[in-house]
Amino acid sequence: MVTIEVLIGSNFKKWKEYIEFAMEMVDVDLSLVTDKPGDLTVASTDDEKLVHAAWMKSNRICLLSMRRSILDYLKSGPPTDCTVKELMTAISERYRVSSNADMGYLLQVLFNMKYDGNEGVRDYVICMVDYQTKLKELQVNLPDTCIMHQALNTLPPEFSIIKTNYNSQDESWSIND
Repeated sequence: MVTIEVLIGSNFKKWKEYIEFAMEMVDVDLSLVTDKPGDLTVASTDDEKLVHAAWMKSNRICLLSMRRSILDYLKSGPPTDCTVKELMTAISERYRVSSNADMGYLLQVLFNMKYDGNEGVRDYVICMVDYQTKLKELQVNLPDTCIMHQALNTLPPEFSIIKTNYNSQDESWSIND
């Protein structure tokens, strides 16, 4: 539970990834990945009883974990008497993030980045490339030259030699350069 980010509404995608990862790591994700088994009858086999018990335990633990990781004021919307898959679906529909919202957020972060000196320039550019890759998945293709210019333009004055060197050349640098 320590590693599960609390759902605040705007972080649904990340929260869902944390829930799925955490439940798989502790081997209780059965109810997240399979449908509820049929009700037990007097004719149920021992294997069916074991699967049913494992699924019920998984569902109970996943529901507790999910509800524990949602801010109190957001808990009123999702259903209370349901399976973990039903709860995840209800939360997904409530907090679905459109690709336009993702795109806008990623572009905003990318173009508002400033080098703060806490990491190396290489790591800073790699972070920008990561945003470029995420945008590419959303069909926003920013050329490497755009990322290079953005990186160079956001470097502080102590990197002016690098900027001057780049601007005085006829050829563009690649991301690796």
